[in-house]
Amino acid sequence: MRLTRGTDIALRVLMLTAVQDGQTTVDELATALDVPRNHVAKVVQRLAHSGLLLTVRGRSGGLRIAPEALGWSVGQLVRDFEGDDEVIDCEAQQCPLRGACRLRGALRRAHQAFLAELDAVALRDLVAQPTGSLLLQLSAPTR
Repeated sequence: MRLTRGTDIALRVLMLTAVQDGQTTVDELATALDVPRNHVAKVVQRLAHSGLLLTVRGRSGGLRIAPEALGWSVGQLVRDFEGDDEVIDCEAQQCPLRGACRLRGALRRAHQAFLAELDAVALRDLVAQPTGSLLLQLSAPTR
């Protein structure tokens, strides 16, 4: 299974904000992740809507991770961004193999196993030491 770019950015934004002491900005995240600002802004908006990021508007505004976000599993986040659809859409077209095909079931089981594995990993596990220190160094602005 392949994750969309939005899910990838969301995971990285949460990891970086989890190791920050204070607020950060969309611009700082975009620079640290080497991702276009618009992409990061859309992901941040969605994460804030889900309650995983806390945002403050205005001149001294920014964003930070919500404390409860650290308890979220990676599987939850992937479902939130990717949905819970099947890997292959057998309903989109009339498939001549439909009555005898076992592929759909195999892919469904593989997808469920993939998500179950990610359910076992909490966001806090991704930023535990020593990884958290390295992430903090990577996200520090160079001046």
